[in-house]
Amino acid sequence: MATVAITPDQNIITGEIFIAAPPARVFQAITDPEQMQRWWGASDMYRVTDSKADVRVGGKWSSDGVGVDGTRFHIDGEYLEVDPPRLLVYTWIADWTGSLKTIVRWELEPQSVHGLHPKGPERAGTGTLLRIRQEGFAGDPAAAASHSDGWQRVMGWLVAYVERGETIDTRR
Repeated sequence: MATVAITPDQNIITGEIFIAAPPARVFQAITDPEQMQRWWGASDMYRVTDSKADVRVGGKWSSDGVGVDGTRFHIDGEYLEVDPPRLLVYTWIADWTGSLKTIVRWELEPQSVHGLHPKGPERAGTGTLLRIRQEGFAGDPAAAASHSDGWQRVMGWLVAYVERGETIDTRR
C-alpha cells in the first residue's frame, strides 16, 4: 500500500510504494502513452482517452480524458529530467487547477525481492521502491489535498497494472 503525505506548509506531496517489478518495467509503464491509457484511471471515476509523450529533456507530454460524468479534462507539461529507468521529472499543468503549475518527480530505486518467489530466492527478482514528489501547491491547500488523494490511487493502479496486468477495465 502506498504512503502519501503533504508537508506542513502544504506545498509538497510525497508518496512511496514498493512494486514487485524491475525499475525498467515501471519506467515503461509511466512513460509509454499506450500503457498509461490502460491503467491510469478507474471506470467509476475517469479515464485517459489520449496521451502523448516525447520522453526527453525539453519534450512535451499531454493527457486528455473524461470523467464518469462526461466532463473532459486536459493535463500537460514538459520533461525536465529523464534518466531511464531511475528518474523522471516534469511539469504538471491541469486544466481544473487554473494556472497552478507543479513539478512531479518519480524516483525508481531497485530493490531485491528475496524469498517472494515460490521456487526459492534464486528465482526472486528485482523490485522497485517508487518515490513520487509533487511540488508547487503553496497557497492552494485544496489542490494539494486533492492531488494527494489522487497519488494514493494512481500508485495503487500502477502496482495492479505492473504486477498483475490489471487495467481500468479489468481492475476490481
